[in-house]
Amino acid sequence: MARIAGVDLPRNKRIEIALTYIYGIGISRSKEIILATGINSNTKITELNDEEVVKLRLILDSEYEIEGDLRRIESMNIKRLMEINSYRGKRHRIGLPLRGQRTRTNARTRRGSKRTMANKKKAPKK
Repeated sequence: MARIAGVDLPRNKRIEIALTYIYGIGISRSKEIILATGINSNTKITELNDEEVVKLRLILDSEYEIEGDLRRIESMNIKRLMEINSYRGKRHRIGLPLRGQRTRTNARTRRGSKRTMANKKKAPKK
């Protein structure tokens, strides 16, 4: 099992897909990395030798922001928006969507589950 950037990559998957398990690497970045290292994209993680794993680690450490560093940068950017009191920062603070979506209906993911009225009695059956 290859452990790169603090993430255990799944053994039986192709390297192209397995690299996407690292935060900050999608499929297109994964293809770039594979081209840079010269590894065949159809090889599985179990088939990698130590030299190829070391190549992957070197490229990921030197050229890309991934995992903890990227998460820290994102959280600092959000904190900055909140501190300068921008519109997006205010929306982050109160937990509402911030990219122009409607909130009268929908937006359940950001707003939480539907709120019900307390002590509301149902109409009696006739």
